[in-house]
Amino acid sequence: MEDNQPPTTPRVVFMGTPDFAVPTLRRLLDETAVVGVFTQPDRPAGRGRALRSSPVADVARAAGVPLFQPKGLRRGPEAEPALRALADLRPDVVVVAAYGLILPAAALNAGRHGALNVHASLLPRWRGAAPIQHAIIAGDAETGVTIMAMDEGLDTGPIVALEATAIGARETAGELSERLALIGADLLVRTLPQWIAGRLEAVPQDHSAATLAPSLTKADGELNWALSATALAQRVRGLDPWPGTFMYLPDGLRLKVHAASAGPADDPAGADDSGPVPPGTFIDRGGLPAVVTASGLLVLERVQAAGGRVIDAADFLRGRRDIVGGRREFVGGRADESGAP
Repeated sequence: MEDNQPPTTPRVVFMGTPDFAVPTLRRLLDETAVVGVFTQPDRPAGRGRALRSSPVADVARAAGVPLFQPKGLRRGPEAEPALRALADLRPDVVVVAAYGLILPAAALNAGRHGALNVHASLLPRWRGAAPIQHAIIAGDAETGVTIMAMDEGLDTGPIVALEATAIGARETAGELSERLALIGADLLVRTLPQWIAGRLEAVPQDHSAATLAPSLTKADGELNWALSATALAQRVRGLDPWPGTFMYLPDGLRLKVHAASAGPADDPAGADDSGPVPPGTFIDRGGLPAVVTASGLLVLERVQAAGGRVIDAADFLRGRRDIVGGRREFVGGRADESGAP
């Protein structure tokens, strides 16, 4: 075989960390020669803070593939040995899916055919760490997966392939992530042979149309009554399962919101005889707790009080009738970083 011809079975180094990356790794294990897997180091997790490996690490170990878990590839004592190990694997291509670490040029150029990224948005929309969440929060009608030829920028590389999908009216970030992970895995394995054979041309992104999807924190989950009910319902879906959304009851207790919907802006339940009820006021809307927003009512459907379990909001209201008519203003930045609901 001539050196400039692609191998029958490409040698792939895979880089990824969370559940989203697992379907792509599994498909690559089935259809290519995965010669190494890079993932983030094991991290303390849970109440006991025991070390827990990433989903990608678990799959790699089960498959018997060489596993590398450097703390970083750009700096620090582990970077140079990790990059040397990557080069020694002699990959035809490096495939990245939600790795979570910024890659230097040495990593991007380690493969004969560069590095391809499986990104969960239709680039250039939603570049960054949380594209799925931001697409739902923004009320986008569709999203998708982009296979991108990586450069050193933040999701700025040229586009190799795209596949779009509609976002369901009630779909959460967790549900959408599962769908996009499968779409991305299928798109990647369909694209990879054509890319290695040189039959695909990467198309530069329209950088003027780019939007950013920065990382989210627990504090981002507090519901702000200055927003519309529609925007808040989208936020509940977009931050499910992590970091989750929450509010404070009139007595200051924290209530996590697992499901909610938007009532119409002209709902008469959002007003009384003296005129509009101020945002942040709790009301009873047909047996369900609801909160007046800047436009419409946010109707709670499933909730969880601190230390309790997830229950139907109707059951919660039956036990907490005292909240009706009470009001709690949005303060912001008050998330409990301990992880308690």
